[in-house]
Amino acid sequence: MILSPDSAWNVLLITTAVWIFYKLGKSYRRQSRSTPLAGPPSPSWLFGVSKVAGNSPGTSSLYEQWAEQYGAVFRVPSAFGSTTVILTDPKAVAHFYALETFTYEQTKLARVAIENLFGRGLLWAEGESHKRQRKAISPAFSNVAIRRLTSVFYDSVYKLKTHWDNQLAATDSAVIDVQKWMNHVSLDSVGIAGFSHDFGSLEGKHSSVADVFDRMGHLKPSPITAFAIFFGNTFPFLWKIPTPLRRLQQQLNRSMEEIATVLLDNTRREMKGLGEKGREEKSIIGLLIKAEDTASSLQMSQEEIMAQMKVLILAGYETTSISLTWALIELCRYKEKQARLREELKEQFPASDPTWEQLTNGAGLHYLDAVVHEILRIHPPLAVTQRVAAKDDVIPLSQPLRLPNGTLTDHVAVAAGQYVTVPITAINTSASFWGADAHEFRPERWLTDEGVPKRAQEVQGHRHLLTFVDGPRMCLGRGFALAEFKAVLEVLIKNYTFELPNGPETTIEFVRGVLPRPRVAGEEGACVPMRVRRVDA
Repeated sequence: MILSPDSAWNVLLITTAVWIFYKLGKSYRRQSRSTPLAGPPSPSWLFGVSKVAGNSPGTSSLYEQWAEQYGAVFRVPSAFGSTTVILTDPKAVAHFYALETFTYEQTKLARVAIENLFGRGLLWAEGESHKRQRKAISPAFSNVAIRRLTSVFYDSVYKLKTHWDNQLAATDSAVIDVQKWMNHVSLDSVGIAGFSHDFGSLEGKHSSVADVFDRMGHLKPSPITAFAIFFGNTFPFLWKIPTPLRRLQQQLNRSMEEIATVLLDNTRREMKGLGEKGREEKSIIGLLIKAEDTASSLQMSQEEIMAQMKVLILAGYETTSISLTWALIELCRYKEKQARLREELKEQFPASDPTWEQLTNGAGLHYLDAVVHEILRIHPPLAVTQRVAAKDDVIPLSQPLRLPNGTLTDHVAVAAGQYVTVPITAINTSASFWGADAHEFRPERWLTDEGVPKRAQEVQGHRHLLTFVDGPRMCLGRGFALAEFKAVLEVLIKNYTFELPNGPETTIEFVRGVLPRPRVAGEEGACVPMRVRRVDA
């Protein structure tokens, strides 16, 4: 049966009207079961504040400003007249993270994007599936496991040192793109430490994974990609449009899957040959293969195992290299802090490098620990956590909140379907938590007799930061990341001095990769050139 143009038009109008009434009904239900909250006015029914916040160079400052104006929990307009509840109250944030994967789930856009890039692994899973997968791979990130991996981090950074020393052998200094080398260190380290696979990027070997990451840094913003981000929660299929970014993500997925397939097959054969020793394997890839066992209560499917490997490759590469690059940038901006860190390192370990215990437990490396955590505080790789409420919930508050009608409340009700966001960077750098200098790079704040400010101590999470988030989705690899961050930075600062091309005032901007990366203004791609000198030069 073929519809006439008029009939087809009528069907479209009726379908559209039904969809609008359905959305209005859901919106009315949410409003009737939710606490009315204050918030900024909507500049656009279509976009909400997305364009304002998205175009702001200091989105975290905008969230902080709104929190001061409207209260620690407020509501911002989102696309198509919807709203998002923003949490900055520490008790509310702790409650939110504690209920992740059951009450608060990934948004439709996030689930589509994660599934397309990684598959249905730990990052995608919710509820009991997430709990089972996390339990299966947790032993690979124990202190015992990470202690064994510390030598891998040193091996990688000393390969970098060999290259730099050769480059500096006949000259006083050289301009080096440090971000490119941090990428190489991170990629090779996660390959060897996690999967016994050497990507060889530090030795100049071509890596399809590294190549795609690099091309993402050179990708120009696309209106279609921006459209998909703005409206993806309403129309998740938009993320599947074959934009240049989407095609690169598909290529990245294929590249990681090719590597993961070979690694899994090789390790399966090795473990069979080892017999009992193979069954005791505690490496990341070994634990994943053990989870294939149908008799295991933590059994994972082949799809889940492949997804875990892709997530771990990406997370190990992106987050650590970004943090190391930011550390070098901030230490260039504050030369006296770079000198203080170098003095501590050379005094404590003049002819050797610290062990895992010494990196982790201090051993006189207090300023190194302070620098690392200050970078994690002001430059978290992930700026926000956004979820959607899977069911109605009541969120407790640490302090009474004044509602638009003038009444005070000690809790906030949210209805199923409500978007909820925790602005990680905004809370990490909020003056109300960290003091008037919260936006400044000041490692000394971690070394005072009083410790971090009392208000900041109300924030749950690693060292009162939300960088690794909290609750069931707290970053499994935080110990891995901290050990690698400290080991690499220790070797670099002890052996080299760093300067930005135009001095401390060099402008740094953001470029979009898988995660936002820094770059020196005017450079192509995610490029951070620095003038590097040997310390003994």
